[in-house]
Amino acid sequence: MTADNLAGLVRRAAELAPAKPALLHQDRMLTWSELDEQVGRAATALRSLGLRRGDRVAIALGNTPTFALSYFGALRAGLVALPVNPASTAAELGHVLGDSGAAALIGQPAVVDAVLALGGKLAAMRHVVVADGSHPADRALVLDQLLSAAIPAAASAGAGEDLAVLLYTSGTSGRPRGAMLTHRALLANLEQCGRIEPPVMAGDDVVLLVLPLFHIYGLNAALGMVARHAATGVLVERFDPVETLAVMRTHQVSNVVGAPPMYVAWSLMPDIGDAFSHVRLAVSGAAPLSPQVLGRFLEVTGHHIFEGYGLTETAPVLTTTLMSAVAKPGSIGRPVPGVELRLLDAAGAVVPDDDAGEITVRGANVFSGYWPDGVGGPDDAGWFRTGDVAYADDDDDLYVVDRRRELVLVSGFNVYPREVEDVLARHLGIEEAAVIGIPHPYTGESVKAFVVRRPGVELSAAEVIEHCARDLAAFKCPTSVRFVTELPHSATGKTAKGRLRDDIESAAG
Repeated sequence: MTADNLAGLVRRAAELAPAKPALLHQDRMLTWSELDEQVGRAATALRSLGLRRGDRVAIALGNTPTFALSYFGALRAGLVALPVNPASTAAELGHVLGDSGAAALIGQPAVVDAVLALGGKLAAMRHVVVADGSHPADRALVLDQLLSAAIPAAASAGAGEDLAVLLYTSGTSGRPRGAMLTHRALLANLEQCGRIEPPVMAGDDVVLLVLPLFHIYGLNAALGMVARHAATGVLVERFDPVETLAVMRTHQVSNVVGAPPMYVAWSLMPDIGDAFSHVRLAVSGAAPLSPQVLGRFLEVTGHHIFEGYGLTETAPVLTTTLMSAVAKPGSIGRPVPGVELRLLDAAGAVVPDDDAGEITVRGANVFSGYWPDGVGGPDDAGWFRTGDVAYADDDDDLYVVDRRRELVLVSGFNVYPREVEDVLARHLGIEEAAVIGIPHPYTGESVKAFVVRRPGVELSAAEVIEHCARDLAAFKCPTSVRFVTELPHSATGKTAKGRLRDDIESAAG
């Protein structure tokens, strides 16, 4: 790969296919040459604000062309892109913007209003830019005005080991921390995925971009891959199963980069086969996908959904069933080219065959640690312990057991929440369930289940516990059950267990 600044991918795509559609969004289309020009204008505009190389620029936008030009423009200017969920609360914005020392923000009107209201609490914030020119902007700059006054910059500043992206990870407890991703790490993962055979993407592909771009999965594995291959991305701001299927038909989408909630919703639609008629490859990540949904898709569309595994800290892809001889339901496959992976015990030794161990990885795609000093990054030999527990079968295909930090220790015995959740999911009256550990005076910890009943179902805590007891050892069974109307989720569909813990602590307080 010739580019050493991620924004160089846009310039290269513009040279290879200047008139080809780069991004489609509603009734708007940008060619690669037009996107390259807009990225250059954004870079010049940001530099004109007096921002210095390495300054953090928060981008709080939905899946629109404006996100892409702001993101690549910040990188071309030598700045650090800080993608932020535009639906963040004021408190969440305050933490991320304050902790990162963000010097500027490009945001939707609601975000701009929230940030302006924080005022002096964000000491480093020098410029607030609203992406919607129709919004009253007495105390904010207007992006369209900045772009129209700027001369496009062609050259990129910053490359290699320079920090490119700062992404705050939700984690499982505590406040989010900023994972530091260099140009090297982001480009390396695109290169690693580009070496998968058969190819996961090509220049003639039309890719559905509905995963949130403020998340590493949508940002690099989707948008970044589109730029690397000079493909065409179809931007969708909000996932709606009916609307996205219509978009796929209209634009003859060939590649779907998705997450389990998308496939679950689509699997309930009557005409998914027609919408997937042009799809060449469908992948899923961020959380496990049920074998039932996999089977439904294979039956109706003729497509297997290839599952993968990765982290914000690894830019993100580490493994995929595309690397397996056979894509097995429940498996996360094997490492992508260029990623080394070991399963280690608590003492750091490689576990025996068939035993579960912590996934530990090494590769050029691994992050540089957490903001600001690199704490928690790879060790001196380049190995990073992910906190995820997995085992390998006889074919070396991997299966995630659970998060090590989510382990529940009951009387000295390990309980993996995933195992309990799988049992709960088999109950016909349960829509969704999540399990966490809570303090217990006699066993140290015990299992607490949060359960969403299916509509119209009457279900008691005793019945839930009895159901678990049929398949689980007594120490693994929930000792308490809390019925809720819904579970909190991250942007990619993972259950936000940190919020469940916070709710318990708040109630106790």
